[in-house]
Amino acid sequence: MTPATSQGSKGGPLQGFTVIDLTRVLAGPYCTLLLADLGARVIKVEQPGLGDDARQIGPFVEGDSAYFMSVNRNKESIALDLKAPTDRTIFEQLLATADVLVENFRPGTMEKLGYDWPTLHGRFPRLVFTSVSGFGQTGPYSRRPAYDMVVQAMGGIMSLTGHPGAPPTRVGVSIGDLGAGLYAAIGTQAALLQRGRTGLGDRVDVAMLDCQVALLENAISRMEADGRAPGPIGSRHPSITPFDVFRAADGWFVIAAGNDALFQRLCAALELPALPEDARFATNPARCRHHEALKQVLEQRLASAPCTHWQSLLMQHNIPTGDYNDVAAVVNDPQVQAREMLVQVRTQGGRSLTVAGNPVHVGGHRTQVLRQPPRLDQDRDAILAGLMPQ
Repeated sequence: MTPATSQGSKGGPLQGFTVIDLTRVLAGPYCTLLLADLGARVIKVEQPGLGDDARQIGPFVEGDSAYFMSVNRNKESIALDLKAPTDRTIFEQLLATADVLVENFRPGTMEKLGYDWPTLHGRFPRLVFTSVSGFGQTGPYSRRPAYDMVVQAMGGIMSLTGHPGAPPTRVGVSIGDLGAGLYAAIGTQAALLQRGRTGLGDRVDVAMLDCQVALLENAISRMEADGRAPGPIGSRHPSITPFDVFRAADGWFVIAAGNDALFQRLCAALELPALPEDARFATNPARCRHHEALKQVLEQRLASAPCTHWQSLLMQHNIPTGDYNDVAAVVNDPQVQAREMLVQVRTQGGRSLTVAGNPVHVGGHRTQVLRQPPRLDQDRDAILAGLMPQ
């Protein structure tokens, strides 16, 4: 393990690990963001002159990409041309001091550069080499390019999103990229734990499409049980009722009655004592079959008062409920703020920008912005100085 010298790696459970980050846009940078937030030193190696593609993706704040800033805090930047001999020498010196290399090029690119897994493992046997790609390093699609939209569609999650009869609907966040970044961070840490036992690094191969399949939750098992492919069903749960967003007098809120006992308490709280006696609603399977009729009855009752009234009442009866929040409401939510899930980064001009924090709490460690999202090649001198013979 290489001692970490970056300001951004002080503290945190991954302190002392160094990550060389060849990634760009979202899936790979999200993986390395998680590692950096947990204390690893992350050195972002970018293309000279252009840098990470995300630097050119809006919206822009004082000329800086808010997209880039949201996933590149706590990282250093050096610009290297991996086809130029001098820069290749620097890159290989970095690898010699590193614990992890993360890349998200299309499969075949690292081989063309001469940095394929067998070569790197032979030269740097303790190095963990994490690759994030659209379809993985093997299989008939492995050399195909991919973006989040592609794997959302191909991985089935889009077919489950939206309302019946509506056009295909993308999940509102880039779950194809984010899911891959999460699994890549898990795989990287697992490989580091394995290295602690064996003394050797290993290859971590994460495919965005694989991750979408893994996130299908119980959709595959439901298809196997029902004999038909599930489709979009709006906001309700496919196997639990009532478990949905409901309309009250002034808007929407959530009721999640996850079992028969909760449903009975819900009916008592809403003063609808006849519902549990109705054969259509007596059991969860029956309620799932008659979900439309049940929702109509519940919303007729809920229309008589605002959301806050019903939520207060349901919480008194210990029935799971929640607000239907837009992003502005989330940012102002006291629970979100108490959990320190919002952090501030700054543009190069000094303007503050709120971004999402890291939800992983290890002991007392919380997300700290110890390094602002870097300018392209910002840390070259300091990084090169660290490579000089002492």
